Amino acid sequence: DVLLIQHLVPPTASTSSGTEVSRGGAEEEEPAFIRDMILKSPDQLALLKHNNPQLADALLSGDLELFTRVLREQQKEKSDRDRQRIRMMNADPFDPETQRLIAEEIRQQNIDSNMEAAMEYHPESFGQVVMLYINCRVNGHPVKAFIDSGAQTTIMSQACAERCAIMRLVDPRWAGVAKGVGTQRIIGRIHLVQIEIEGVFLTSSFSVLEEQPMDMLLGLDMLKRHQCLIDLKRNVLVMGTTGTETPFLGEGELPECARLQMLGPSQSGSTLGSELSPHPSRAGGSEEEFPAAAVDRLAAMGFARDQVVSALRQARGNADQALAALLAQSLQGP
Repeated sequence: DVLLIQHLVPPTASTSSGTEVSRGGAEEEEPAFIRDMILKSPDQLALLKHNNPQLADALLSGDLELFTRVLREQQKEKSDRDRQRIRMMNADPFDPETQRLIAEEIRQQNIDSNMEAAMEYHPESFGQVVMLYINCRVNGHPVKAFIDSGAQTTIMSQACAERCAIMRLVDPRWAGVAKGVGTQRIIGRIHLVQIEIEGVFLTSSFSVLEEQPMDMLLGLDMLKRHQCLIDLKRNVLVMGTTGTETPFLGEGELPECARLQMLGPSQSGSTLGSELSPHPSRAGGSEEEFPAAAVDRLAAMGFARDQVVSALRQARGNADQALAALLAQSLQGP
């Protein structure tokens, strides 16, 4: 039997996020209005920085003409891509390229649905975890040490070793290359150093790396030697050999290289053009939750009603915040 798969596309223009936009829709709004709405919502501004850094830079430059030019260029490129996609999908359904596009769209819809479920039921997975650092002293100098049970050896940066006045102890015979996410040159090894933690002195050795952003990393060799326990429930590091406890540092106490950003560069494998909620799920909300006038006003701008309801739900009924979210979602990267 022959299986015929044909994707019929309605004549209305649509964004890649599934938001149908009419000629009088959100993409045709005045750039000044779009700019003001996004600037009023820090969350949506952060989302725009992540999804569309080029447009976000133009918006934050304060130059309305630059923002308008970048916005119009991206809208034109998106419109051209949509028209090409519509032509291909309405072409010969047996064409391999058409079948590939249909399969890709189905795959993307499944990915979007999976992400929406995670946002609805497991939103904490989209946050960033504060890394584990402790305060300690090396040769009398304060150091913020990173706790990493996944690292085989304890390491120290060359800058930190110089600051602690222990570079004279580096043995260059142990030079080499450290491999992990990247590679770094190991200058050598310091065979024995005392680390002071909460008034207790513990011995450790260090591999000194030439270009290392963090000052010191306590690896598995150090943690196993002193039978350390990473107690996440109480947020402390326990040294089993001495019974000493030291708290992990809060985000505000972290060294500069480890401070979290609201939305840093996307993780490897993700794309800047990805959207936060392209096809919001209808589960868990209905139009009756919110004033009909608010839903109608946003839907009249060209957004699908289920997207409007989802945006209003996330904004807790605030129509302005919902509009900013819808605009930020529609302004994804090219």
